[in-house]
Amino acid sequence: MKIIDAHIHFCQEPYFDQIAELAGHKNTDAHLKDQYAAHNIVHGVVMGNRSLELCEHDYPDYLSYCIGLDSTCFNVDEVVQQASLVEKHLQRKNCVGIKLYPGYNHFYIYDSVVDPFYQLAMQYKKPVAIHTGLTASSNALLKYSHPLILDEVAVRYPQVQFVMCHIGNPWLVDAIAVIEKNENVAADLSGILEGRIDNMQDFFQKKKGYIHFLKVWLEYLDNYERLLYGTDWPLANIANYIEFVAHIIPEKHHDKVFFDNANRIYGLGL
Repeated sequence: MKIIDAHIHFCQEPYFDQIAELAGHKNTDAHLKDQYAAHNIVHGVVMGNRSLELCEHDYPDYLSYCIGLDSTCFNVDEVVQQASLVEKHLQRKNCVGIKLYPGYNHFYIYDSVVDPFYQLAMQYKKPVAIHTGLTASSNALLKYSHPLILDEVAVRYPQVQFVMCHIGNPWLVDAIAVIEKNENVAADLSGILEGRIDNMQDFFQKKKGYIHFLKVWLEYLDNYERLLYGTDWPLANIANYIEFVAHIIPEKHHDKVFFDNANRIYGLGL
């Protein structure tokens, strides 16, 4: 089975180095490439961090990227200038979308200040990925990252394909409601696990209530064309994550979730 990892981070920084070690990995291009080869992961989609400069987003051939507007580079007072830089990225073939981080940046994604980025997404026919759910920083504000924030913007921009990153975890019921209601909203399954799990069967037993709850609502949605495999590398162990997603997704839908949906939504042409 071929796999696309539809949500990773690719930053050689001490923070990412540390979390990679906790997941049993090394935060290097060579290690990631080896792990991808070992698990038949043929491509990854980087969620950009830190800068809008073109030179900061040169990635290996096996990776595409979404240009990220994170808390280090997004400023509501400089949207016009930032939109111009974002457009230069969207003109690149390997830039396959835009990534927003509303919880970290303290803004609602349906605020009109964000409209220039949605208009660019429409113009270039590329999706907008949005961080939803819990955040890695206590300085972030959860009211901005709740999955219900996607409902209004999905209605206002029906031509834009949105990707709800982390499926709004732990607000799974709300996330599923938004996906079911809005045909232009998909979700990636990244960021649910972290670190390295030595015994997945023990993990499944220990977390059986949560996993049952997640599977129940995925079955309720019953639309596996709008779910994407992703790890949030280097947060989690790759082998663990493949086993986890294979466990919660019915086998007959594995090809869709592990490969087909990301290939289609991000226009990878693989």
